[in-house]
Amino acid sequence: MLEKVELSVSAYDTSWVAMVPSPSSQNAPLFPQCLNWLLENQHEDGSWGLDDTHNHLSLKKDMLSSTLACILALKKWGTGERQISKGLEFIELHSASVTDETIQKPTGFDIIFPGMIEYARDLNLVIPLGSEVVDAMIQKRDLDLTSESFSKGREAYLVYVLEGTRKIEDWDLVGKHQRKNGSLFDSPATTAAAFTRFRNDGCLRYLSSLFQKFEAAVPTVYPFDQYARLSIIDTLESLGIDRDFKNEIRSVLDETYRCWLRGDEEICLDLVTCALAFRLLIAHGYDVSYDPLKPFAEESGFSNTLEGYLKNTVSVLELFKAAQSYPHGTALKEQCLWTKQYLEMELSDWPVTSVRDKYLKKEVEDALAFPPYASLERLDHRRKLLRGFCVENNTTVMKTSYCFPDVCNSDILKLAAEDFNFCQSIHGEEMKHLDRWIVENRLQELKFARQKLAYCYFSGAATLFSPELSDARISWAKGGVLTTVIDDFFDVGASKEEMENLIHLVEKWDLSSVPKYCSEQVEIIFSVLRDTILETGEKAFTYQGRGVTQHIVKIWLDLLKSMLREAEWSSEKPTPSLEDYMENAYISFALGPIVLPATYLIGPPMSEETVGSHEYNQLYKLMSTMGRLLNDIQGFKRESAQGKLNAVSLHMIHDQDNRSKEEIIECIKSLAERKREELQKLVLEEKGSVVPRECKEAFLKMSKVLNLFYRKDDGFTSQDLMSVVKSVMYEPVTLQDESLT
Repeated sequence: MLEKVELSVSAYDTSWVAMVPSPSSQNAPLFPQCLNWLLENQHEDGSWGLDDTHNHLSLKKDMLSSTLACILALKKWGTGERQISKGLEFIELHSASVTDETIQKPTGFDIIFPGMIEYARDLNLVIPLGSEVVDAMIQKRDLDLTSESFSKGREAYLVYVLEGTRKIEDWDLVGKHQRKNGSLFDSPATTAAAFTRFRNDGCLRYLSSLFQKFEAAVPTVYPFDQYARLSIIDTLESLGIDRDFKNEIRSVLDETYRCWLRGDEEICLDLVTCALAFRLLIAHGYDVSYDPLKPFAEESGFSNTLEGYLKNTVSVLELFKAAQSYPHGTALKEQCLWTKQYLEMELSDWPVTSVRDKYLKKEVEDALAFPPYASLERLDHRRKLLRGFCVENNTTVMKTSYCFPDVCNSDILKLAAEDFNFCQSIHGEEMKHLDRWIVENRLQELKFARQKLAYCYFSGAATLFSPELSDARISWAKGGVLTTVIDDFFDVGASKEEMENLIHLVEKWDLSSVPKYCSEQVEIIFSVLRDTILETGEKAFTYQGRGVTQHIVKIWLDLLKSMLREAEWSSEKPTPSLEDYMENAYISFALGPIVLPATYLIGPPMSEETVGSHEYNQLYKLMSTMGRLLNDIQGFKRESAQGKLNAVSLHMIHDQDNRSKEEIIECIKSLAERKREELQKLVLEEKGSVVPRECKEAFLKMSKVLNLFYRKDDGFTSQDLMSVVKSVMYEPVTLQDESLT
């Protein structure tokens, strides 16, 4: 699919190309093969258009427009009387659809359709619509064309629908929109109309180039390979099966990057393609600026484009997603703030006239409700799969309808559903193993400890979901369970003696002697902690080819000491400075024993120099600082009641500006967001990076978990997310039969 992109052919555009006269003779078609295709590809009901959609009511106006264009082409060259007669019968039978406002209109229908009726009159061809209907359409068209309102977007639109109006006779106006390949908007129909009217050599060059790729029928947009390939990649990623096609995806993105650097018009002049390319290139670590998006970024700039004049929601949605994905500063996000407001306004009054409209509306709702920094991959995959697919979902209507058959077909969906359920079955077996592990190690006997296995495992399974990451997932989940137990141990379950005893045992790390425990609680915790560290170290050796156990011991020891310091602050009541608190709190937030050992088990080898590098430690600190701040915001009320200090209360104590609690919380939210953006930038940075990309992404994945858990409240402490957990871990995906038709 990525090597050979397919796009549906367009009867509408083929008919306009068929109408182009030969430069040597005005009485003969320049492209007779198009005329022959029209003769051979009429539907049984007399219409022309997409094979799979000619019975869909929402596309009826498109079918009428395509059918009328084909009739004109045949009539112009005096052939196909039988086909013309059948086509006119189809138009007469469905004439009510022409004025039915509940049926979706192709772009420019109110200009192009009456324009074609006038052309039919020139050919002495009567279109069976009724004189009142025809006169009303022409009158409405003329009022629209004589409107005094003017913008660059409207000018582009009038050129785009050139085949529907005879009022534009100025090539200088039309030529401003000609691309290097000779086309107007990469539209065969528009370019054919322009060549017929202006005899421009560039237009002829473009039309001739179509038949180097297509035998007789042309698509409604060409070239289209870049957008189609990027869409397939986006689909594979959104369904969670891109890992099986890494080499193919990298090859396409390398070519896209080369096109981006040279300013290829196929990418840079089309907003949807440009925004999609930008988002995917950024996500895959390519060094790209957002300069090609600048003409679209400001709302005023967007309104001066064809997409802006047409109020193209798909374009705005892609621009919104691109801005959300950009980690390097806030300029693009600030420029694109209007896109969120635009999409919210669209949702408030969304005219659902087709299945695709319903599907697109859901896409917009999801984009607004689940920002990428708080959206876990497996949740995204599940939503996409359950939404399903049908022909109309993959059918876009501009001047006519078209689809990319390979962008999201039934084979891809079935593969993705099978993969989701297969991974889920593995996750279920791993959960059984972890349940036994808790019982065998007597963790359920610690009455003070919260039981959070489901959440701890879910946070790994929803991000590190593929089968080959089983060791990393289990280490991640065990780290989460043990840090929760130990956090509760230091908070409410332990005496000072027990805390110091546990730290001493880890500090000593003497595997040859019999440990001395001051209580059964310490014995339970140290025993499972020691066994887990050793197990993780052994597994990591097979990936890394070197011993890393001592590093894992140090990770745990740093955590225990930071928790002891917090416990001392709580019992002795000193008020630390904000700097001292945060320097300790990012460690005591307890992500180190969850994420850091897992990076050894993801796959790529990491040298001692790598894990000791500033980059590695900065990834850890940014992730943990952001999480600590989000946690402190949501836990402020509860922890204040318990007499515990956190970032919010300390800001209030040390604040010199007499700000309100609400103002301080907003300030901390902004700081957490800055840390998240710095983390995202560091993860995506390729130049000068020493940490393998797959390992860096573990930090970003955890940041997404944190933003989900702490988005509205302390989601880890509450049970509100349990339904989400179950959907990923226990509920298989079942595709509806109708979604695969």
